[in-house]
Formats: sequence, structure tokens, C-alpha cells
Amino acid sequence: MSAALNAEAPRPIARFSLAELMDWTATAPPAAAILGYQAWIAGNPAAPERCAAWFNLGVLLAANGELGRAMLAYQNALAAKPDFYQAAVNLGLAQEALGQPGAALASWQQALQPAEARIALLNHRGRLLENQGRLAEAEAELRTSLLLEPHQPDVLQHWSHLRQKGCIWPVADTALVPGLTRETLDHNIGPLGALAWTDDAAQQRASVAAWLARKVPPAPRRLSPEHGYAHSRIRLGYLSSDFCQHAMSFLIVELLERHDRTAFEVFGYCSSPEDGSALRARVLAALDHHVPVHRLSEAETAERIRADEIDILIDLNGLTKGARAHTLRWKPAPVQVTYLGYIGPLPLPELDYILCDNYVIPPEAAPLYAPKPLPLPGLYQANDSHAPELPAVSRQEEGLPERGFVFCCFSNHYKLTEPLFDGWLDILHRVPGSVLWLAQDNATSHANLTQRAARHGIAPERLVFAQRVAPARYLARMALADLFLDTFPYNAGTIASDALRMGLPVLTLSGQSFASRMAGSLVHAVELPELATTSLADYTEAAVAIGTDAGRHARLRAALAGNAWQRHIGDSVGFTARVEAAFKAIRLTP
Repeated sequence: MSAALNAEAPRPIARFSLAELMDWTATAPPAAAILGYQAWIAGNPAAPERCAAWFNLGVLLAANGELGRAMLAYQNALAAKPDFYQAAVNLGLAQEALGQPGAALASWQQALQPAEARIALLNHRGRLLENQGRLAEAEAELRTSLLLEPHQPDVLQHWSHLRQKGCIWPVADTALVPGLTRETLDHNIGPLGALAWTDDAAQQRASVAAWLARKVPPAPRRLSPEHGYAHSRIRLGYLSSDFCQHAMSFLIVELLERHDRTAFEVFGYCSSPEDGSALRARVLAALDHHVPVHRLSEAETAERIRADEIDILIDLNGLTKGARAHTLRWKPAPVQVTYLGYIGPLPLPELDYILCDNYVIPPEAAPLYAPKPLPLPGLYQANDSHAPELPAVSRQEEGLPERGFVFCCFSNHYKLTEPLFDGWLDILHRVPGSVLWLAQDNATSHANLTQRAARHGIAPERLVFAQRVAPARYLARMALADLFLDTFPYNAGTIASDALRMGLPVLTLSGQSFASRMAGSLVHAVELPELATTSLADYTEAAVAIGTDAGRHARLRAALAGNAWQRHIGDSVGFTARVEAAFKAIRLTP
């Protein structure tokens, strides 16, 4: 070893200063650099800077995929300097990567560190605790981090959203962090949280713009020609990380299948997991060209889209998990549309349109949105008209009372808000024998919702939590409920459509933003506009009236019976024609 190293170095490695060693290893091959640090450490057993050498060796080993050896190096660094917090951070990351989350949490907890290090360790602990579903603990860690340094936009975003997900109310409790203002929280809530945070589309736009400015810088140049291409068939490119067993694919699959191949050629740029589902197989079969991009960088993906000369790129992620906003910034297609994934303002300059309808974004609200709204005639939401095979279900199996009115909401709990839930509790008080059937989301929200209900005099058995089940069973059990209570300001989308499909009336509250008008668009589509209320008081009164008036409830059920959903929401033939007409109208040609 020494001979090989000495052949490249002017003198034995052990005689280098640490600074000289770092300079030499900066340009050495990884294997040689690792050997160099090992030789230096062996030759300098009493050097005070051994901790830094061990740390640098750990970084090299981790980069080389040798996480077990990297852990030992970081542990040696900490043994030499117990307050070396950078080593504690990296040690925890290596332990986490090796499937040892408990050890990682312990490493970060036990580290001795200054304030800046405590912030890094607390933030890592918060992230990992959230990944483990330990939301209350994660929220506490991030709150402690903010007490040390409140000016952390990413931490503010995650802390606020953790409070949303855990139903830790009031979510915007600025008193918990001295100096924190509601304006600062509004600015840093982040894209997903913003939709459940406020009904103000202008405020949503400002929050998303701030996030984009931090996270998605402009690309070096534009890739696509400004005036488009002259293809005989319009090339549509669908960009998604959700071509799998995902709500988006349930909605979009038949549109992909029904595109007129005499006028359109369909490409799918796919970074989705290979989940082996029948839905994924159906989506891929519906594409003329399946282009896997999960191994490509954002820039490489953009280059591939440009090479395929896509006329219209349809982004199906928006800013949801798996999004490729950097890809869009390269402008790889002359026309770029966002659809379904993020139903709010997305002020990315390279996006040209957001696909909508005139209910979710009324013409007078269009100036509040970016990109420009592109309204479809009728309903904006795609759907699959194919009738699924459903299992037999019963109230008894689902833990529901055989008698009594069943209100339900299967939306994620971050969509629940304090005033809305209190309205639901008021409804339960006023409809004797009724229950509220909710999705089982997370342990923190479950505990908080149950405790809040008890404080309002609602017995625990009147809240029933539904376990997550396979899609067919989820859909079948919708029919066991009597009325779906929608969330506000972030309505249900796919779930509301599913409920109406199963003949379950959906009571919604329509506000100003796209997110708060999704379900309203759906109930208008099935010709039940009275189910779209415009105030919490009207919403509550309507729920009580439906829950206590059997005749009124029966009329709503009758209106949804038979093929009502199929004729309106499930009209995939008509929907495809309307989408294609819109795409033809916005296509650029030279």
C-alpha cells in the first residue's frame, strides 16, 4: 500500500499535514484517497486533527457505497471529538440508509453540539420521525429547531404541514415560536399545505411562487422551438410519476386509451414504480410510446422530450411527490399544460395552461391564476367509465351500526380543519344515532380527533375509522354510507367522484379557489347543485336536514341511481373529444 502511494506522492503519506493530504486526495482516485487517509491515520495516532481525518475517510467510504465502514469511521471521529456534530449527522444518515432508524435517532439525540448543529440534528430527527409516521414527535422536534432559529423556510413548511396532517389545532399557532407571524407562515406553507391552508387563490399563488423561487431555479436555456413543429399527428407527451396504482391513473387511463390515433400520437414519460398492478399495465398499454425516465436527470428528461419533438407536454404531477418541475423549466415542448396533479396556481413561467372548467376557475377568477386557465366545456375531471368488479360488503364488517345515519369522509386528514370538524361534531349532535366514518390516516390525528370529539360531548363509538383496503373494497364500501361530508378549503376530487359513482350523495362547500370547488363541479355535473353550499353555516344546516329528513335523502339517492354517474361524470367519449378539441386549439404550428 505505502509503496503504491509513495509512487504518486512526493513523500510518505504519514508525513503529510492534514491540509496537504486533503489537497492530494482531492484529485486522487477514490480507492487511492481511501488508502491515503488510512495510511495517514495509522501513522499519526496522536494527531489532534485525527477526528477530521476519520470524518473525511467516512465521507469517501460512504460515497464509495461502503456504509458499514463509513459508520465506523464516523464513530472514530466522534470518539476523538465527541462534540463533532458533523460526524454525528453523517453517522445517523449512514445508519438510516442501512435500515437502522432507531440507531440513527439515537446518534442524533446523543450528539453534543452547538446551536447550529442542534438545528441540523433536530431537523433530521423530525424528517425521519415523520417518515415513520410518528407525527407528534416529529412536530415537536421541528418546533424545537424553530425555537433555535425561526428563519428556516423549509422547516416552517414541514412543521406547518405536520400540524395539518396530525390535526394539531390551531395549525397556525404563532405563539409556539416567539417572533413568528401569520404572514411568515402564509409565505412558507408550501404548495400542498397551501391548498388546505387558505381559500384565497392569490395567497396560494404567492406561497407557491416563494417555494418555486427557493427550489426550482430557471434552466440555462429553452429547448423547444418557439413556433412548434409541423407533424401530421399532434404528439402528446404525458409526464408522470404516477403511472401505477394511483388515483391519477384511475382518472386518466381511459383518456389515454381513447385518444384518436389518426390525430394524435401519445408518449408517456414515466418515472413511476413498477408495482405490477393491472392498472399500470393498462396505462402502459394505452401509450404509443412508453419512455421510462426514472433513471434520467431532469435535464436528460427534458432533452429526451425535445428529441421526440413533443407538440404538447401534459404535466400530471404539478408539485406533488415525484414532480419534475426542473424538466418543465427547460421548456422541452412548445406548449406545456399542467393537469390533475396540482389543483392550484402554479406560477412556473414555462407552463402555458392549467386545464380546468368554468366552475373550478370561474372566468372572473382567471387573473388570479398562473398559468393561464384553459377551461373545458363541462367537467374538467377525466374518469374511467369501466365498471369495476366489487366485493360484497356489509356495515357489520366495517364496524358500522346497522341502523342510524352514516356520515363519512375518506379524505386525508391534512384536509380537515378545526372549524370544519367542529361543524361535523355539531351535525352529530343534531342527528341522533348518527356516526362519522373517517379514513384511518395516522395515530396522531386519530388521537386528536377522538379527544376533540369527547370534549364536545361526542362518544368515541360515534367516530368510526376505516382501515385502508384494496381499491375495489374501498369503492364498494362507499355505498354503505348515507352522506359524504366534503372537506374545505381543499375538497375531495377523485374520492368525491368515487362516492357519486356509488350512489353516495356528496355535500360540499364551494369557495373561491380551484381546490375548494372541485367537488362542486362534480355535483353540478350530476345535476345536484343544491349539494354545493357556499358557507359553513349552510353546509351544516344542509347536512342536518339530509340526515333527519328521510324523504330528502331518498330523493338524492334516487337522483344518483341507475346510470346518472355514467351519463355525466363517466362520459369518457365526450370528455376525450372535448380535451382533444382544446389540444388542437392550443397547438403551435410553424
